[in-house]
Amino acid sequence: MKINKKVGHVLGFIAADHRGYKLKEYLKEKFPLIDLGTFEGEKSVDYPDYIKKLTKYVLKEKSRGIVICGTGMGVSMAANRVKGIRAGLCRTTDDAYMSRYHNNANVLALGEDVTTPKDAERIAKKFFDTEFSSELRHKRRIKKMDK
Repeated sequence: MKINKKVGHVLGFIAADHRGYKLKEYLKEKFPLIDLGTFEGEKSVDYPDYIKKLTKYVLKEKSRGIVICGTGMGVSMAANRVKGIRAGLCRTTDDAYMSRYHNNANVLALGEDVTTPKDAERIAKKFFDTEFSSELRHKRRIKKMDK
């Protein structure tokens, strides 16, 4: 898949399995995100396929992404297996803030079954609005995680 750079301001990428499909559709209406699937609606698919695609683009574009399944656990585990990805499973805006500020998370994991669309919107906004801390202790910890 070739990403069209002329689509205007894009915050990052979004992908979901069948259990995260509705929340993915909701969030891409609220934020300028490139949708990497599923495009099959609620037809059963395997989330690792979509996570692999999203993490590839997040790393290549030095961007951020959102991954969604029913609980957020499976997609966060799959994303965190990829070197250079730091996915945070967030249930609150405080989680999103800390995942970015202290841990420099580049992927936000959400669960459609456990997060309302409005809460997911607030969490995603906090995730995209928060920058990584410049404190040396946080940078040192990130380097250790990435080894």
